[in-house]
Amino acid sequence: MSSNKKVVKNETRAILNHWQDEGLDDRLAHLIKDATRALVRALQIRLIEYDVSFGHWTFLRILWEKDGVTQRALSEAAGVMEPTTYAALTGMEKLGYIERRQAPENKKNMYVFLTEQGRALESKLVPLAIEVNEISMRGITEEEIRTTRKVLLAMIKNLAADESEAGDTERKMPSTRKLGNIVSRSSAATK
Repeated sequence: MSSNKKVVKNETRAILNHWQDEGLDDRLAHLIKDATRALVRALQIRLIEYDVSFGHWTFLRILWEKDGVTQRALSEAAGVMEPTTYAALTGMEKLGYIERRQAPENKKNMYVFLTEQGRALESKLVPLAIEVNEISMRGITEEEIRTTRKVLLAMIKNLAADESEAGDTERKMPSTRKLGNIVSRSSAATK
């Protein structure tokens, strides 16, 4: 008797098994990263029905709050480099979700605006994100959620202070281009 049931690879289950099987409890940064990956996967599974990638979702969320911002402001709000933003916006423009325009008084900057189609996605996609959040918090008490938020915010505060201190000592986050050059030089040196 053969089964026609499709076997679906469950990446999130693999993440969970990794943590449970190996009894890892000392790598909080990795646990946070894996929880984020699981949340992103759960949302992406839902977004794809509307031809929206998680990257597009990030920019749509920002534009639903404030439409008509510059590409640079959008990059900063999303926390990504401008080439990443440019590539995502090009795809979103092809899908009809956004349009880019220059202001008549300022030909230097490119402004990003939602189309009617992009604006209409808000009522369809936001409930999906709410659903994923609700699923992720099943079986977790309100007190545990408050504690988790408090801990994560404290971690962000500590890391923001560390980044400020790094700026005082001339250490800073390198640009994507500089990182790419470092990796290229390193790869060439090992050959």
